[in-house]
Order: sequence, then structure tokens, then C-alpha cells
Amino acid sequence: MTLVAIGLLMSFAVIAAPAPWYLWKSKLDGSVWCTQTPPGKGWVQIDGPYKDAHCKTIGRPGK
Repeated sequence: MTLVAIGLLMSFAVIAAPAPWYLWKSKLDGSVWCTQTPPGKGWVQIDGPYKDAHCKTIGRPGK
């Protein structure tokens, strides 16, 4: 039973891909930030997903 559980966990790790990146714009001053997670209430998602941390390559990582 333990070997089956370990096998399942390892198979999920193999198919996992990094999170996509998105462009966010500040409601306060209009600055733009590229991040994988929402920066907070004062930010609006304006574009994405991107494959890279510079928000230059459109698409999802791993595809």
C-alpha cells in the first residue's frame, strides 16, 4: 500500500508544471508588475498568462 501511495505522489510530480505569470497594474499609481500570484487588493490583472518572469513569452509554462 505504501509503495502505491509513493508511486502516485511521484507521478503527480512528473506532470506538474510551474505556475504561469501575469501582468498586474496598480490602481494607486499605474505601475505594472509581472508575478505569478495576485499582489493584493490594489492591483488589477491586465494580461497573461506568460511562460517567463519577464512577461514576454505568451503561453503557459510546460506547454
